[in-house]
Amino acid sequence: MNRITAALLDLKRLELLAHGDSSIHRIHPLAKTVVVIAFIALVVSCNRYQISALLPFAVFPIVVTSQSGLPPVFILKKIILLLPLLLCAALFNPIFDRESMLQIGSVTISGGWISFFSIQLRSVLTIGSAFILIGTTGLNAVCQALRCLGLPAVFTTQLLFLQRYIFVLAEESARASLARELRSCGNKGQGIASYGSLVGQLLLRTFGRAERVHAAMLARGFTGELHDRRARVFKTADLRFVIGWVTLFLIFRLHNLPMRIGSFVTATFP
Repeated sequence: MNRITAALLDLKRLELLAHGDSSIHRIHPLAKTVVVIAFIALVVSCNRYQISALLPFAVFPIVVTSQSGLPPVFILKKIILLLPLLLCAALFNPIFDRESMLQIGSVTISGGWISFFSIQLRSVLTIGSAFILIGTTGLNAVCQALRCLGLPAVFTTQLLFLQRYIFVLAEESARASLARELRSCGNKGQGIASYGSLVGQLLLRTFGRAERVHAAMLARGFTGELHDRRARVFKTADLRFVIGWVTLFLIFRLHNLPMRIGSFVTATFP
């Protein structure tokens, strides 16, 4: 199985996980979306030199993952794939910010290194929460929740189409890659020179497939907006879910709990 097919299966698996029947899956998509948006906003709003203040926020992805039955190793692998991009986001912080912020024995840690690790930690938390939201809700339900929050229908529809056409592109890429491997008898074929025509053929085949899909949608009465056929009612349990988690996030944001616990321990046991 080549890498394209493996990536396609991973995307499909994330959507299939949303069809579970755990207590988290049964929460209204709007409630989960509001909680994740609040989580991301409060995590991102933390000071760039704070690391300990971010640690309590890890309670949310850990608890939701355990209660929903999502495979934690699968979620971690998806986050690890994005680590190179996350590293690039704060790569120059240690170079430009050399002001001393922390002294551990004879080792001096600059503010650039603290902000570097802070950015990595908040990126892992926010990206992980987004994966968990998709894995417990599904992109279609998330887009419907965003529509309820006032996001334009054009944006949510384009987002859904982007996800669906990724599968179209990936399937065509997998077929083209397999055909190339078969014609080269396991070798590299013509090397990099063959990729120009391969990409061109892939683009033409994808356009043709997309036009056929669009024609089929128009024949079925597509009017430019996607609807969710499953009727959902916002219940009291959903409201408690939102209030409980958002209140906990605000406590984490307003009070550096690890710092307070450390100060209490050092004051009690000097």
